[in-house]
Amino acid sequence: MEQRVVFNEETCKSCKLCVNACPTNVIYLADYLNEKGYRPAVVTDQGNCISCGKCAQMCPDSVITVYRPEKVRKSV
Repeated sequence: MEQRVVFNEETCKSCKLCVNACPTNVIYLADYLNEKGYRPAVVTDQGNCISCGKCAQMCPDSVITVYRPEKVRKSV
């Protein structure tokens, strides 16, 4: 599965704004700590991510990159 949301884990400060903004509830705080001592946000199920970008809009530190998969057009 391609990654739709990527976090820069080393700069995430565990504020949970992205967790609360996610409409599909696929973002959680990790069980491990980053170099600064924070639990970075991670996507647990990229397949259920809808690439809405709400998490990136809420992030005060701009640590989230959202990729939107290209739509496949059907021939008529």
